[in-house]
Amino acid sequence: MQTKPRKPWRVILTKNGIKLAEVEHTSEAKAFEHVRMALRSGTEAAKVMQWEGGRWWHFETIHAEEVGQ
Repeated sequence: MQTKPRKPWRVILTKNGIKLAEVEHTSEAKAFEHVRMALRSGTEAAKVMQWEGGRWWHFETIHAEEVGQ
């Protein structure tokens, strides 16, 4: 089993099905703040991953239309 990373939250941003960026965060709150900012500025979707039990798990996918302007 791998050791827990220092930043156990990961945000993967996409637009038109293309991966734009992958950014790691130290907390769930910071990850979701990044998601809100990215989706309001033109990113179409954000996939949030969490490190747990020795691997990355899909936590949630959020689409731009779900976040208000």
